Amino acid sequence: MNKRAIRDSFDRAAASYDSVAGLQRQVCELLDAVLPAPTFASSILDAGCGTGYGLSLLAKRWPAARLIAADFAHGMLKSTAGERVCADIEALPFPADSFDLYWSSLSIQWCDTHRAIAEAARVISPGGTLAISSLGVGTLAELHTAFADADHHRHVLEFSPDQALADACTAAGLQNVKLETRSIRRYHPDLKTLLRALKSLGANQVGTNRRPGLLGRRVWQDVEARYESLREADGLPATYEVILCTASS
Repeated sequence: MNKRAIRDSFDRAAASYDSVAGLQRQVCELLDAVLPAPTFASSILDAGCGTGYGLSLLAKRWPAARLIAADFAHGMLKSTAGERVCADIEALPFPADSFDLYWSSLSIQWCDTHRAIAEAARVISPGGTLAISSLGVGTLAELHTAFADADHHRHVLEFSPDQALADACTAAGLQNVKLETRSIRRYHPDLKTLLRALKSLGANQVGTNRRPGLLGRRVWQDVEARYESLREADGLPATYEVILCTASS
């Protein structure tokens, strides 16, 4: 992935992010629900914090803990309260064994998984806890279907299987790795609204081989027709395969 393009995309999306981030908030709450409660958490890192919704949940559970928000997009940090650090979670500016809890919700999918997990393991103190949510291969399956055979360019970001996250945790020396997968389905009135929501979230980067320009009218109509064939009573579905991962150091 082009990290600069992803960072710029999230910077541009910061102002509109919270208005369309219902999925992100829902996933934070799911991760909070599966998080083992450490008996002691004096220092907590929210890695890839976005606008800080996860921090608000963590502050309720550990009100006395030192909370640090880290994100590589300056725009996101402007909306985050508390102690903030602009940093790439693949190269954190913290010494080893700094945090009792490493939390990262829906950020790891934008990274090199092994690098990000290795950094997480490095900064977690002995006996500390890791809690991560990510997106799996079933994410936006309907969008993949709609754009299938549109042309030879990539239109939808592809995500790694949950086993890749588990393997990265094991390789980094983490223990008691637990994975849960949840499917979340959200609905939109039409395809353009869905694509605008993804852009407003900064989630419109698709990596290499992306189309340099707009689709032709006929091709776009074919894409819309394929998505319309999937319409349900609540609208056009968009499925997100959510991976919840916890581990200990």
